[in-house]
Amino acid sequence: MKFKDLSIKTKLLAGFGTLALVVLVVSGLSLRALSRSTEGFSAYINGLNARAEVAAQVRTAVDRRAIAARNLVLVTTQADLDLEKAEVLKAHSDVAARLGKLKQMIAVQGASEGARNLVAEIDRIESRYGPVATDIVGLALDGKKDAAIAKMNAECRPLLAALVKATRDYAEFTHERQQEMIRNLDDDYARQRAFLIVVAIAAVAFGILGGLLLTRAITGPIQRAVDVARTVARGEVGMQIEVDSQDEPGRLLAALRDMNDRLAETVVRVRESSGSIALATGEIATGNMDLSSRTEQQAASLEETAASIEELTATVRHNTENARQASELARNAAEVAQQGSGTVGRVVDTMAGISASSSKIADITGIIESIAFQTNILALNAAVEAARAGEQGRGFAVVASEVRGLAQRSSNAAKEIKELIDASVAQVQAGSTLASEAGQTMVEVTQAVARVTHIVGEIAAASAEQNRGIEQVNQAIVQIDQVTQQNASLVHEAAVASKSLEDQGKMLTDAVAFFKLPGSGGASGRMAAGRRRAMAGEMAYGQA
Repeated sequence: MKFKDLSIKTKLLAGFGTLALVVLVVSGLSLRALSRSTEGFSAYINGLNARAEVAAQVRTAVDRRAIAARNLVLVTTQADLDLEKAEVLKAHSDVAARLGKLKQMIAVQGASEGARNLVAEIDRIESRYGPVATDIVGLALDGKKDAAIAKMNAECRPLLAALVKATRDYAEFTHERQQEMIRNLDDDYARQRAFLIVVAIAAVAFGILGGLLLTRAITGPIQRAVDVARTVARGEVGMQIEVDSQDEPGRLLAALRDMNDRLAETVVRVRESSGSIALATGEIATGNMDLSSRTEQQAASLEETAASIEELTATVRHNTENARQASELARNAAEVAQQGSGTVGRVVDTMAGISASSSKIADITGIIESIAFQTNILALNAAVEAARAGEQGRGFAVVASEVRGLAQRSSNAAKEIKELIDASVAQVQAGSTLASEAGQTMVEVTQAVARVTHIVGEIAAASAEQNRGIEQVNQAIVQIDQVTQQNASLVHEAAVASKSLEDQGKMLTDAVAFFKLPGSGGASGRMAAGRRRAMAGEMAYGQA
């Protein structure tokens, strides 16, 4: 695994662990150098220097013993002799003790060959000088001072000089060794110090270099992530993001890359959707214009239908009034026919009245037939309008069918009335010439009048039914008008909604236009085309 693919935790642990290892190595080397210095100093203090001090004590004891032995020869009083004797014995004992200690130290501490030879020389001379010194003390104590002086001059002084020279040689040898050890310690300290300085500088350089590399490995990808975030904040999406590591900043860049790609895809889809919304709002505006036109046409048709219904209502009312008058005339004719059976003259007069009434009835029948024809035409128009109204005009179509049936019945009745009136006129003319048959004719007239009365009753009933049918048609027209008004309200609401949708589409388009995509000319062209179509639909709706 590459170093750049390691996690930040691993990098930090590796960096600080390496630094701690370097510090540990430097500390170990420092402790080793300090230990060597301590050992060298201890060897100097407890070895060479200690032996030098013991050798100096041997030299001092030798000098004290020589001085005390000389004084024994020179003093005259017994007290002085005793004092010098004690001093000689004590000094001799010190020389033996210090020399034994020095030989022990030489043997135990592993001194050099030269030091052992010098100590052996001192011990050899002391082994000869000690007995001579003891003999001189004995002679001096026995009062043989001349013999003691002779022995001192002959034997003691050469041995003492040799012993002093041996101790001085050992002291000089020890001093040279001390200087050499000091120089070695200084050289070793200088080497250790130089080595530690080099190691410290290398550790510092390694720490700085490692810190720079670690900082670059951590802050570099993070800075790239910050640059990507700032680029996206400026609205620039879809850029290429290279990820060359698998650590936390690398995973952050990978997540930003995925987010950027998804955001670019979302912006493209939103742009396409906003273009589709603009196109849809244009089509909705066009549809609203067409719907408004059809609604206006339907309203105009309803107005015409309402006017026709008003005319039909007036005609039906007039027809009803005529039917009522015809019914009264028929009743009057029946009464006249019944009264005319008394006299022929009155029959002739009555027949003239009947002829006149029949003429009026013929006129009324013509009017009824005309009304029935017009009613049939209006019912046909109403059926056509109901068919155009669709589902909402189904009830109106049923009523129009009923009205048409009634109109046909009224037409048939009018035709029958006309035929009866013609027959009545023919009978009246025949009755004028055939007075002898007046009675029979009056019977027939009475029967015809009864039939006319019945037919007129049917006409009146049909007229009443037509009136009720017209009222139902009028109610249906009112309902259709209400539905038309509701449609007009819905058209207005749809227009307002389409305008609001168009405004929101423009706001969405403007919001998405903030983001800049590489090669986004096609999406911009589609949005511009959709916006132009929406504006064209809005202008057409405004003109309508």
